[in-house]
Amino acid sequence: MQLHDLRSGKDFSEKKRIGRGGKRGTTSGRGQKGQKSRSGHRMRPAIRDLIIRTPKLRGYQNKSIMPLRRAVNVGDLEKLVSGDLINRKTLGFNFKILGGGEVKKAFTVEGVKMSKSAKVKIEKAGGKITFTDKAKPVKNKRRNK
Repeated sequence: MQLHDLRSGKDFSEKKRIGRGGKRGTTSGRGQKGQKSRSGHRMRPAIRDLIIRTPKLRGYQNKSIMPLRRAVNVGDLEKLVSGDLINRKTLGFNFKILGGGEVKKAFTVEGVKMSKSAKVKIEKAGGKITFTDKAKPVKNKRRNK
């Protein structure tokens, strides 16, 4: 066996270099002009553009991913609900009861957020209101500095 007969197990074939003429034409499969056809091209990451678009302002917050709470007036409750009980399951969506309109029927409201005027009108008509832990009215929490 001679030295020139020795071969390694791997095949070290060179990577094909495109864009230098050849059988595929001058562009060699890279298309026409543009950033992708140049040598050493590098595309800008999409996340960088998103970061740049967010304003550098104090207090800026992205849109909430929580579902929006619809507003339902007290006067519309009789049209929306057939029974006496009002909760999230009876209407089928997240809502808050506001004080617009008049109440003629006594409702039992469970675990739904509502305004003070709506609470007064429902209780005046003979209705009952019960809160769960999540639906209790929250006071503004402000830190004194």
